[in-house]
Amino acid sequence: KTCSGDCRKPFLYYQVLNFAMIVSSALMIWKGLIVVTGSESPIVVVLSGSMEPAFHRGDLLFLTNFHDDPIRAGEIVVFKVEGRDIPIVHRVIKVHEKGNGNIKFLTKGDNNEVDDRGLYKEGQNWLEKKDVVGRVFALRRNGNYNNE
Repeated sequence: KTCSGDCRKPFLYYQVLNFAMIVSSALMIWKGLIVVTGSESPIVVVLSGSMEPAFHRGDLLFLTNFHDDPIRAGEIVVFKVEGRDIPIVHRVIKVHEKGNGNIKFLTKGDNNEVDDRGLYKEGQNWLEKKDVVGRVFALRRNGNYNNE
């Protein structure tokens, strides 16, 4: 059967529909991960060397953020600081718990000389649970998966 000029339209519609399905599927998977992990960003990429040798630039970190779990010293968290767009991946070095159940904590990069107080917003000496994007539970490095 011969075509009279408009044969490519159905093919173009099919390609656009196919692309829309791929994008919507990716968004559904991402939203599903957010719900399952409790983290607003369930997968992050390490951008600096501040956590070497534990993590290196380019490592993928898989996060959870279950609010019932207490934050403990030694745990690796991803947190956001007011005024900074990029989350930071560092280890909790001190936990300060008040009698009313309010928990504050201090972080530090394993490869840094000093704690993170210089990274926090001005006048802030401790982080709170509201600052946490997630806690590292797995790592992908060079094709290998490791549980933290």
